[in-house]
Amino acid sequence: MRRFLVLIAILGAVLTLPSAAFAGVLAQINLSSQRMHVYVNGKPKYTWKVSTARSGYRTPTGTYKPYNLVRFHRSTIYHGSPMPHSIFFKGGYAIHGSYETKYLGRPASHGCVRLHPSNAARLYALVQQYGKGNTTIRITH
Repeated sequence: MRRFLVLIAILGAVLTLPSAAFAGVLAQINLSSQRMHVYVNGKPKYTWKVSTARSGYRTPTGTYKPYNLVRFHRSTIYHGSPMPHSIFFKGGYAIHGSYETKYLGRPASHGCVRLHPSNAARLYALVQQYGKGNTTIRITH
């Protein structure tokens, strides 16, 4: 029983950390800090400010795989707002560039994860390079 508990503890620790054995891209977004940490093949690559959902809206938490990449998308809900380098991960939620850069680092969106346009382009290129199936998006509080 003791060995079983030790194995469970080790497994839990391994699953919560970006693994060096992970081949691909991990975009880890923390809603509390309004930061995204990007890992490539398990190694830290970037840390960027983001803007997630402001009061009255929500950014979904959980672990996702991107299902669609759109180089230049315009919102069909919010008056055609530009969403460059969109990486859609759940329904209409996406990680994308935003020209409202003065709000990065604090909640400001309707639920999407906003990045500086140049950082969104970098992340988009990484997802293209490694593939949607080798990309994980993890959003936590």
